[in-house]
Amino acid sequence: ENHFTLVGSLLLKFKRKSNGKDYCIFFNSQWARLPQDLHKASRLQIYDLTTSVLCSPSEVPEGGFPNRIPMVLRGNCTFYEKVRLAQINGAKGLLIVSKDRLTPPAGNKTQYEEIDIPVALLSYSDMLDISKTFGKGRLVAMYAPNEPVLDYNMVIIFLMAVGTVAVGGYWAGSRDRKKRYLKLKRDEAAEKQDEETVDVTPIMICVFVVMCCSMLVLLYFFYDYLAIWVIVIFCLASSVGLHSCLWPFVRRLPFCKCRVPENNLPYLQKRPHVSMLLLSAFCVGVSVTWMVFRNEDAWAWVLQDTLGIAFCLYMLKTVRLPTFKACTLLLSVLFVYDVFFVFITPFLTNSGESIMVEVAAGPSDSTTHEKLPMVLKVPRLNSSPLALCDRPFSLLGFGDILVPGLLVVYCHRFDILIQSSRIYFVACTIAYGIGLLITFVALAVMQMGQPALLYLVPCTLLTSLTVALCRKELPQFWTGSGFVKAQDPAPQERPTTENADEENKSN
Repeated sequence: ENHFTLVGSLLLKFKRKSNGKDYCIFFNSQWARLPQDLHKASRLQIYDLTTSVLCSPSEVPEGGFPNRIPMVLRGNCTFYEKVRLAQINGAKGLLIVSKDRLTPPAGNKTQYEEIDIPVALLSYSDMLDISKTFGKGRLVAMYAPNEPVLDYNMVIIFLMAVGTVAVGGYWAGSRDRKKRYLKLKRDEAAEKQDEETVDVTPIMICVFVVMCCSMLVLLYFFYDYLAIWVIVIFCLASSVGLHSCLWPFVRRLPFCKCRVPENNLPYLQKRPHVSMLLLSAFCVGVSVTWMVFRNEDAWAWVLQDTLGIAFCLYMLKTVRLPTFKACTLLLSVLFVYDVFFVFITPFLTNSGESIMVEVAAGPSDSTTHEKLPMVLKVPRLNSSPLALCDRPFSLLGFGDILVPGLLVVYCHRFDILIQSSRIYFVACTIAYGIGLLITFVALAVMQMGQPALLYLVPCTLLTSLTVALCRKELPQFWTGSGFVKAQDPAPQERPTTENADEENKSN
């Protein structure tokens, strides 16, 4: 006989057979569990009752649903009322057809204890396809395949994260060396072209952490109102980041060297290069394209990751931690922040969900169903029937790249200062990669979202500290005093008052 299968595990899918078809369902294992193996799932007959919502005994057909699975419409009463009527009348499960977005059917603890048959939601379009494809006498098997925690996409995330940290750290350190050299040479033209950098102070760190905590809590309670603003800010920031990353390459191209004609237009009075304007338009176009098609799971993640990596590289080039003391303070405070919002907040929320995980993945009860773009995301690459319901992604937050990345930048700057063979930079980058691998292992063992900084911060901080101790350079490494000394000009090159003022202003 023709049959079809329903697959579930909070997201439910179907396994395709030669004479069957797979469909996606959403179920809640607290009502009743489904077998993980299709071969252990019972094939039962569907009772098509889609002309009814099954909210009262009068809607139950004569004879009930013995050893069958009724398929009814959603609405007019609770899930519990529907499934209770179905169970009393001999049903072995219940399929509720919904025209709205599918969500796991919820109840309360008392209701869960009373019900012992599975209940799941099926989309209205799938119900029509089932009726058209299989007609009457349909058999259905409902099961919930086990989704592996680790996937090949972890390799891609690992390469993107470690690559971003390594490139950002190397680029920012090399740029800092060039800037210091140009200051000693008093090259004012090069100084004007140098991008602005921000040295982080302890006060700024404290303010930043308070803002992070406040924003995360606000997003948890007002997600639907704030998510779109986060998306807009991401578009603007990533456009700037992409422009910053591409401009060093574009300006070396042998064409479009001309400048904008003389004019009185705002932002164009300085006659920028035409190539710069074209690049700006391109970067804005990429961001707008992502924003318009951000929910296209098949390919929009590529644009999001590209923009995200560009944003991270821009931040690593722009933001500097002046001392290892500042690095330790920032990483330690964010270590506590990450652990608290992942592991502690489930004990404080009514739903028992982690605030960090809820915000990162998007609340299940969100009406807009928007996802925050502040993550690198790669779809799972293993073949799984769960892909019928939704394309599952693995995520890594930008903070898990930027926070340790700032320490990697500091290590490279210190390497340049003491003229070492980049021992600090290489050691810290390798430590970051090891910390990320430990995070993946913890994810597989605990099978729950992990605060990556729990593993990244100790790996990077302790490794940098160990290298400094072994090389007996901890005092200089801790205070960063050498950076100030390196920027002082030689006595024979003592600048004029005007140039000194210019240097102090640029610093």
